[in-house]
Amino acid sequence: MVSESKSSYLRSVLESIPAYKPGQKVVGPHGRSIKLSSNESPLGPLPSVREAITRAAADLNRYPDPGASELTSALARRLDVPEEHIGLGAGSVGLLQQLLEAVGEPGAEIVYAWRSFEAYPLLVGLSGATSVQVPLKDETHDLDAIAEAITESTRMVLVCNPNNPTGTSLREEELVAFLDRVPEDVLVILDEAYREYVRDPEVPDGISLYRDRPNVAVLRTFSKAYGLAAVRLGFLVGHPHVTGAVRKTLVPFAVNHLAQAAGIASLQAEEELLERVEDTVKERGRVREALIASGWTVPPTEANFVWLRAGEDTLDFADACAKEGVSVRPFPGEGARVSLGTPEENDVFLSVATSYDKRR
Repeated sequence: MVSESKSSYLRSVLESIPAYKPGQKVVGPHGRSIKLSSNESPLGPLPSVREAITRAAADLNRYPDPGASELTSALARRLDVPEEHIGLGAGSVGLLQQLLEAVGEPGAEIVYAWRSFEAYPLLVGLSGATSVQVPLKDETHDLDAIAEAITESTRMVLVCNPNNPTGTSLREEELVAFLDRVPEDVLVILDEAYREYVRDPEVPDGISLYRDRPNVAVLRTFSKAYGLAAVRLGFLVGHPHVTGAVRKTLVPFAVNHLAQAAGIASLQAEEELLERVEDTVKERGRVREALIASGWTVPPTEANFVWLRAGEDTLDFADACAKEGVSVRPFPGEGARVSLGTPEENDVFLSVATSYDKRR
């Protein structure tokens, strides 16, 4: 009989790192289950994308193109950047892990706002680097404080724009001023997973900022607006020394054949797909206005979710939603992030949120 005990061959850092907790699914009255906890698109891939995936499935006995050359070329044309400025990964999370494998080691510091994307501290810890968390100010990045937190040990700064989970965004003037303050030997990653939902013209497109800044790179994903969360596909736009590093740290064949086919087809159907994104943007305005009218404080959001600062009532509010078959993403003691679903799904959520007693 083998006894269960702590294994000395495992890294000690694992004891202090909790497992990533994905958004949960709940079941309410009459089997109703509305998942608004993972920032997913409520709609699946477009018909042409599904057809491309079906065709690609005929070749599942073959390894995928390790360089994803066709997808890389399509992205380069779409973004008007050189092909060598494109790096791919299994979602933007996979690319972030690749980046941290390239820069992270004991003694290195990674600076980012907090609260921000919940995978940041987990992946930084696994890389062996140290997280330097800078508190949000008015639900958004405090860029002055982040700049001041940079030291000689800082290797990378993560800027989530729009920020997850608050949905708030940085404007071009303040972001450019911040980038000008960052030392050239510190890599800045603009995490733009929700870029397709941005409608504020003052929120910059990171692709326009990276071009003359060798220490700036941009993360994007097909998981959200493109409705491809299941196939795991993300991309990085940066200068060759950065994209070259993430290619070296990519697990061979991690960008699978179905993901490559789906990405190419999605870019070809982009005009039709972005029409659906516009529907989500309209729902975003409707949901936020209804929440504010009922007494909630909801910061402006440029993503596909809203943020409710519920404080100590957060878990109670999430439970109230769950009882009606609606799952939201609670951050205990802070607030709840609620993804936008279909109009019908959003109406069910609003019926709970607008009647919830916030004075307790």
